[in-house]
Parts: sequence; C-alpha cells; structure tokens
Amino acid sequence: MNQSRPKVKKSRALGIALTPKAVKYFESRPYPPGEHGRGRKQNSDYKVRLLEKQRLRAQYDISERQMVRAYDRARKVEGKTGEALIIELERRLDALVLRSGLARTIYQARQMVVHGHIEVNGRKVDKPSFRVRPEDVVRVRERSRAKAPFQVAREGGWAGEGETPRYLEVNLQALAFRLDRDPNRKEIPVLCDEQLVVEYYAR
Repeated sequence: MNQSRPKVKKSRALGIALTPKAVKYFESRPYPPGEHGRGRKQNSDYKVRLLEKQRLRAQYDISERQMVRAYDRARKVEGKTGEALIIELERRLDALVLRSGLARTIYQARQMVVHGHIEVNGRKVDKPSFRVRPEDVVRVRERSRAKAPFQVAREGGWAGEGETPRYLEVNLQALAFRLDRDPNRKEIPVLCDEQLVVEYYAR
C-alpha cells in the first residue's frame, strides 16, 4: 500500500512519528500541517475514534480492507477485542521484520518482503500480510544478504531505532529471527488506544 502523501506531513496530521525523519520535524512543528494547523480544534466522538483508527492503520501501513479483516478475526478471539487486534496486526511478516531490526521503517520492511528478500521456514514469502506463528524462523534469503540495507542491519544499524521486543529471538549476524510466542499487548511498541478503534468499528 504505497501512499504518495509525504510521510512527515502524514505524521503531523496523525500526531505520531511514522519514520525516524519525522521525529525531527515533530520537535520543531508539533502541530498538524496546513494554515489552520495551530487553530482551535473541535473534536467529535466520531472524529476522535476515526483518528485513532487511522493512526493504527498508518503504523502498520495497511489498507482499510486489511484493517477490517484483522478486526473481524480479533472479534472471534476470547478476551479483549482491542488487544487481540493489535496482536493480530503485530504478527504480520512486515511488522516483525521491522521489530527485529532488519528494516528501519515499516515501509522498508514491506518493500523487503514484496521484493522477495525474506523467507519463512526456508520458503520465500512475498506477502507482507503473511501471519507469522510461534516457532516460525524468518531470515533474509541467501541471494539477498549482500545488499546494502541488509549489511547495515547486520551491523545493528537499524536496531538502534528501538528495543527488540521480548517475543522475538533475533540474530542480526545471521540476518534471522524467530517468533518465540504470541506478543502481549503491553510489549508491542504501537501508540494506540485500541478501545477507541473497537468502538469505531462497533458503531
């Protein structure tokens, strides 16, 4: 899902930094883009819930259709639907490639998968939405390891952007990681009030 809207402008509109570059701009312009960005805002309950849903979608770079499908699956899980939704999204292959430190942004992680650089349990997977299961081993394919982004990853160049979550066992030297278990919501580094997202879809 490649969107032409500049990532920094989108980050400011949603109130979250979607890329490391956006963090710098946030520090100097911590308000929405446009001439009315610093004006008085009137937020309805619907608008608050819509914005939260858009923020979650943007952090995983997924379409509305993909989001609805994930929500439908989460509703069938015992427990809190909001937490189940975040866990469902976190198990996407592109999300875990990002968390492992193999990519710098969700956009780069998605591109790595789509271009066929990633394999799961020895088989090439080029669908970013592929749902990784506990004990699955994900690695960069042999033929892709010499490429510049993976050389940076091997040296830990992307890992410094955030702490590796506990549900992953990562070996950057081998350009590989394993999902040890399903994540817990509190371990997932996503900024979201998931209850608002559930209320948006349940309306």
